[in-house]
Amino acid sequence: MFALILIVVPVAEVFAFGEVGLAIGWLWAVLLLLGTSVLGVLLMRVQGRRAIQRVATAVSERRAPGGAAIDGALGFLGAALLVVPGFVTDAVGALLMIPAARMLTRRVISRRYGGRVVSFASAAGRFVPGDRSRPSADVDSTATDGDVPRLGA
Repeated sequence: MFALILIVVPVAEVFAFGEVGLAIGWLWAVLLLLGTSVLGVLLMRVQGRRAIQRVATAVSERRAPGGAAIDGALGFLGAALLVVPGFVTDAVGALLMIPAARMLTRRVISRRYGGRVVSFASAAGRFVPGDRSRPSADVDSTATDGDVPRLGA
């Protein structure tokens, strides 16, 4: 699949550039590509800062930062796609700049990969140091020195 993308995307970009060049002129097509690249660089700075701010806000409000992190990553990806020269990648990048399209993409990603992340996290928990055969000690215990024989210490 990845190899197919590496072949199809450049072919689609060349075809799209040829069609746009014929429609508006070659010089205007090149200037449009350069303009979207400059815009993409500026948006990368904004989206990167905004993503960090959203994740930090979610963490400080004790909310799960996953949605904010995915949304920020998609915004950053959209800006990065604007930097890449080509009208097809510019179109996808511009779509990812729209909050509604980002929300839809985030939902698709969460549904498709959410179960994998949870199963990976639960499997990785087995490798955390510590003895899980016994329950951990009760830190807020009300036991006294007279209860030591009953506690098995």
